Amino acid sequence: MLFSDETPFKINVPDEKIATLRNKLELATFPDELEDAGWKYGPPLADIKRLAEKWRSEYDWRKHEKEINQELPMFTRDIEVDGFDTLNIHYVHKRSEVGDAIPLLFCHGWPGSFLEVRKILPLLTDSSPEHPSFHVVAISLPGYGFSEAPHKQGFAAKQYAEVAHKLMLGLGYKEYVTQGGDWGFLITRKMAFEYGGKHHKAWHTNFPAAETPNWKSPLSFLQFLLTPWSPAEKAGIERTKWFRAKGSGYIAAQSTQPQTLGYSLADSPVGLLAWIYEKLVLWTDNYKWSDDEVLTWVSLYWFSRAGPAASLRIYFEMAGDCSNLGPGPTIPMGTSYFPKGLIVVPAAWLRKLNNVVFESHHRTGGHFPAIERPEELVQDVRKMFAKGSPAFSIVPGKTGYA
Repeated sequence: MLFSDETPFKINVPDEKIATLRNKLELATFPDELEDAGWKYGPPLADIKRLAEKWRSEYDWRKHEKEINQELPMFTRDIEVDGFDTLNIHYVHKRSEVGDAIPLLFCHGWPGSFLEVRKILPLLTDSSPEHPSFHVVAISLPGYGFSEAPHKQGFAAKQYAEVAHKLMLGLGYKEYVTQGGDWGFLITRKMAFEYGGKHHKAWHTNFPAAETPNWKSPLSFLQFLLTPWSPAEKAGIERTKWFRAKGSGYIAAQSTQPQTLGYSLADSPVGLLAWIYEKLVLWTDNYKWSDDEVLTWVSLYWFSRAGPAASLRIYFEMAGDCSNLGPGPTIPMGTSYFPKGLIVVPAAWLRKLNNVVFESHHRTGGHFPAIERPEELVQDVRKMFAKGSPAFSIVPGKTGYA
């Protein structure tokens, strides 16, 4: 495999794009709202109006752009994808001071980005005799952030996994572990199937999804009906039911006609704001988002290399890859359960289908633990690969300790 050298990258959005954004916000038209609607029909009008006005008149993108550039060592690299030509991929790459640190790929989902690694990066790379340390790579998935988007149809799980795997190999990490949630769960799962054992040594997820038992497996279904679930497990099942019944409409739109929705999100910053803000609030566990946090998050989509529409197509292309969550990869798996995640199923369902060697259950936290509960997420990853754990020294010669 041939890769170009990694090229240092700094975000530098053209002035005209910032001016266009403000002009569009100046001309925004808002819908009406029913009395006392609250969040019943979607984000409240008052919230979106406040955020849109701050985005237009007060929010300083250049300030946040500078802070991101200073905090995150970013690069780009050309990666050839079988059957899909070469894509220029953006990523964060920070090495630990520990020579034997464990190479770890962090993989985001939608509506996330590489920015999710921001709080956990200094924790994961921290050097201490008390816990393992990691060399961290946080990829911007193709079509997200400042990565080039696929130009051909059919770019699905196999291709996302290939890009991430080749990125790690190109950086010299021939053997590595992964951490991911949302799409990061499915992509790293695919990596474990495709490259597990030889290259991909273990994986950890904060999105431990599994299919609900049904009559296709009578014994499992009967056990599901008769098992006296704990209060936490019952709450998780109810949370999963809520998401599937009331919170997953976006999946239907993005997995069937993403281009149609893409016109709105690419043209209307208010539409993009509302579409993402809804998820940030409803998918977290009472996390107190600041206005600047929300606007930086949404701005990364607005200013992304390929535009907001490109990030939706993964739902269309990977629809078939999501239909079967049967037996998982054989490499060691770690799971972290947060009560306000989107799919919170009993841990026993995953244990039966995966080689789970580490498991942690948290009392608080939602779908974005790297933002909401960074210390807890990092603690879980450390414990999975710490001395005495089943996954200790899973990467030969890379214990994580000095």
